[in-house]
Amino acid sequence: MTFMEAILDGLRLVLVWPAPGYMLLGVAIGMFFGAVPGLGGLVGMAIILPFTFGMEPNVAFAFILGMYAVTTTADTLSSVLLGIPGTAASQATILDGYPMAQRGEASRALGAAYTVSMIGGVIGAVFLAISIPIVRPIILAFSEPELFAMAVLGLTMVASLSGKSIFKGTAAACFGLMLACIGFAEFGGVRRYWFEQNFLLEGLPIVPYVLGLFAIPEVLELAVRNTSISRVQREEVATGGIVNGMKDAAKNWWLGLRCTVIGVYVGMLPGLGGSIVDWVAYGHAAQSEKNNENFGKGDVRGVIAPEAANNAMKGGALLPTIAFAIPGSASMAILLSAFFIQGLEPGPQMLTDKLNITFTLVWTLVLANVAGAVALLLWGSQASKITYLQGHMILPAIMLVVFMGAWVGNGTLGNWIVLLVFGFIGYFMKLGGWPRPPIVLGFVLGKIMEEAMNLSMQVHGWGSFTRPIVLIIIALTVITVIYAVRNQRKKRAEQAAKENDPSAQAEGASMVVEEGGKDCPPASWPIAALLIAIFAYCFYEAVPWTFSPKVFPQTVAITGLLLAFGALFYDLKGVSAIKAGTAASDVVGVEKEYVLKSLYFLSWLLGIFILTLIIGQFPTLLLFVILYLRIWGKYSWKLIVIYTLGATAFLLIMFNEIVPVMWYEPEHLPSLFL
Repeated sequence: MTFMEAILDGLRLVLVWPAPGYMLLGVAIGMFFGAVPGLGGLVGMAIILPFTFGMEPNVAFAFILGMYAVTTTADTLSSVLLGIPGTAASQATILDGYPMAQRGEASRALGAAYTVSMIGGVIGAVFLAISIPIVRPIILAFSEPELFAMAVLGLTMVASLSGKSIFKGTAAACFGLMLACIGFAEFGGVRRYWFEQNFLLEGLPIVPYVLGLFAIPEVLELAVRNTSISRVQREEVATGGIVNGMKDAAKNWWLGLRCTVIGVYVGMLPGLGGSIVDWVAYGHAAQSEKNNENFGKGDVRGVIAPEAANNAMKGGALLPTIAFAIPGSASMAILLSAFFIQGLEPGPQMLTDKLNITFTLVWTLVLANVAGAVALLLWGSQASKITYLQGHMILPAIMLVVFMGAWVGNGTLGNWIVLLVFGFIGYFMKLGGWPRPPIVLGFVLGKIMEEAMNLSMQVHGWGSFTRPIVLIIIALTVITVIYAVRNQRKKRAEQAAKENDPSAQAEGASMVVEEGGKDCPPASWPIAALLIAIFAYCFYEAVPWTFSPKVFPQTVAITGLLLAFGALFYDLKGVSAIKAGTAASDVVGVEKEYVLKSLYFLSWLLGIFILTLIIGQFPTLLLFVILYLRIWGKYSWKLIVIYTLGATAFLLIMFNEIVPVMWYEPEHLPSLFL
């Protein structure tokens, strides 16, 4: 079979009924699982995999890839509308997408994101098809040293681009790397930083960890401010947001194309691509685009870049899976299982004798991306209306999703403990202006980096760092750091000039109050001090361990100590500077009020946990809905009853039927909900 014959036969197999029907069903399921934080493509693929038994290969792959393809499109909803990453690949979208929603431009952000997602998915699949004959030597050239260097580059990107201080960004990344060391060490079998808690032996559960860092602080702000997500009235926003976003995507077509190519080829890196691809694309955009001073403040290009890349990444991630049986992620591991169910063996035959099946996968990605993006574009303007709803109205629904999203998986109270602990941490980091994305990325990459570091030292020794590709990546890392430092110095000089302007000072004070003390040095330096204590403890705790399990955490701890001391130094300088001036005093006074209200709300979340231990999980969640709507929202009992009935239906249908969970119930209570 020739190359062109394989392409045409692959298209035919995708279009032969019932494959199109199952693909559209998969797209619908994928949009749901991508939009709900805590679920994502991995959960969706795991759920639908058993249903592929007995299907023809083209139908099975149409179903499972239809779902998989659109999860990184639908996850944009929560990233833009709520400031919560729907999946790991949408972290960078938050930086500009959520500020756009706060300005009342959510539909514009969604329009741009869905347009480039569709184009990125299509072009990504095309680049995959083109790359199939030539990419093998590129993939094989990457071994542990190259993967370690790429991970360092990814961390540097996110650390330097997600905050105003490179010390804070890189220290936060090191904190994430330390958190990844919790549990059994793969090298040496040592139990590390587990605090005698058995549920931590397998490491921190990632979903409650991410939801705590991102969801809790944003929900808290909704509760305390009691306003909508959008900080402008709906009437003040220009109409045609979706169309304007599509125009933005067309205007920035060259940026979208570049980031698509980045997505494809970074996505090919097994175990690494999906973790950093959005940050690499975002970093490329921030460094290469002119007039980039608004990146991180609501620049539509900051939405276009990661969304083009993370959809194109899906095509790139397929290649090592189908060609070498190397799953690049947990989702690809499930896809690999689907291959075995269908009696197919990934490997060279998928690029020769079974090339038509390979192109079936490519065509499914193309058509599913188009179908999903079109559906979301049509629905995006309606979805964006959530940003204009009163905070007290939408908060209970969000909290149900957050708490149950954290519960899905192993279904233990340990998940809720992680959710609440990192909810507190996320809140104080936001209050002090510390970036949270580097913590997540550090955590995701931690095990990959530790394994790559240990294997590199065992196999290649110090020569690992002299390999040509490694040297190129190191050079890119250095360039990234230099650019970040230069850019931050420029911004610092501009800020210093504004501080000499009384009107600018007043404007800045107002912003601090509105954001809950964001970037306020008095709230920042205690975090730096706490990180110093954590890094020192982690280094000391690792002293008695053997070399393999301790070399990575101790290296990270030393690096983190130095960076945290740097952040503390600049924070203390900021505290000294802020003591002068009436405006600063006023800000501090409002800060205290904000903090007190925030702690009151956090006590409610702690109350959910305690009450669950007493009366059970299901009734506690419903009681929270009722009490919050009545005490915080002061809504009528009629509305509360209707809202609670809807919440009950959602919990029972979603978590008893669609994604069944084991509800927590005290031993003295009978089982009521299973």
